Amino acid sequence: MKRTIYLDHAATTPVHPKVLEAMIPYFSERFGNPSTIYTLGQDARRGVDEARETVAGILGCKPREVIFTSGGTESDNTAIKGAAFALRDKGNHIITSSMEHHAVLETCHFMEKFGFEVTYLPVDCYGKVDPEGVIKAVNERTTVVSIMLANNEVGTIMPIPEISRLLKERFPDRKIVFHTDAVQGAGMLDLNVNHLGIDMLSLSSHKFYGPKGVGILCLRQGSPFMPQQKGGGQEFNRRAGTEATAGIVGTGVALRLATESREANASICRKLRDRLMEGVKNRIPDIDLTGHPEDRLPNNASFCFRYVEGESILLHLDFAGIAAASGSACTSQSLEPSHCLLAMGIPHEIAHGSVRFTFGPENTEGEVDQVLATLPPIVERLRAMSPFARAKSKAK
Repeated sequence: MKRTIYLDHAATTPVHPKVLEAMIPYFSERFGNPSTIYTLGQDARRGVDEARETVAGILGCKPREVIFTSGGTESDNTAIKGAAFALRDKGNHIITSSMEHHAVLETCHFMEKFGFEVTYLPVDCYGKVDPEGVIKAVNERTTVVSIMLANNEVGTIMPIPEISRLLKERFPDRKIVFHTDAVQGAGMLDLNVNHLGIDMLSLSSHKFYGPKGVGILCLRQGSPFMPQQKGGGQEFNRRAGTEATAGIVGTGVALRLATESREANASICRKLRDRLMEGVKNRIPDIDLTGHPEDRLPNNASFCFRYVEGESILLHLDFAGIAAASGSACTSQSLEPSHCLLAMGIPHEIAHGSVRFTFGPENTEGEVDQVLATLPPIVERLRAMSPFARAKSKAK
């Protein structure tokens, strides 16, 4: 089979060989339940504990502040619901942004059914939240703020430390829980919760070369929290259910590897990203670079190609052996334009032409050049069939 040029690392990543190697024993000779007291179970418990300590060291928190979940979606759900319900006697107001992942937005919609009020903050044309806008949205009933660390579609990095600083300065006597969905930041950005100034942080293992089905929720000590999954006493009574030992072990190794190579990998991806963005800008007319030009993830290049459908471009790229995306992987089956692009003020007809390329350190300049050789004729061919493009051409 022809090797696929994989440029959709924001959707998922392959499991790193060292991660798989670490996981395999926990599917076989170390298969015990970590909650049991005999040797087989305690071998599994040590694997979970070591992974927890690794994650805690990277996040700058205590091991007991690390909760393992089934993924980023569960972590986001658990963080927002757990904090909001725990503080319900103090208030019922949640603040988030219009750029959030659906795991946050749909959770907020869910909370509205239980009497919570949600403010969905606007963003600028680059998809960035104004820190002062967060502060202005706070009222006497505000208990939870959830703003993502970096956007999954356009790569814009949010001013999380600045928002945290303002919340603490302006409301020193209030307990407003600050959560960030940091799923896209792992392996590319600093995840230290002390540097970010947040109370809760969500991660998903398969975004940083770990296994699917495992997530992380960092819950700082003292943060009000009501467990959302009931049953046994796993995860210090905060998330019931037998631990996915192999996946947790793999997650610890994956996050360690991603952190150790973060600067080198970010440098590689940034050069590839810039090469692609410059090449697309020079070779294809009528395009819009989406996301912040500077404060963006080093591996994200996202565009809107006018007068064509992004899905059509993706299908032609796939036929040529190139994997990319149109918006979020979680909404790739939808024919509606990206809610993120619409929030940035991009018109529907332009937003429909969105395509996102996200790199990993295994990508090469040769692959970028192959994309630059393949993409322009695809766009040209599709525009030749587009009535909008033909009308524009006649107008000239």
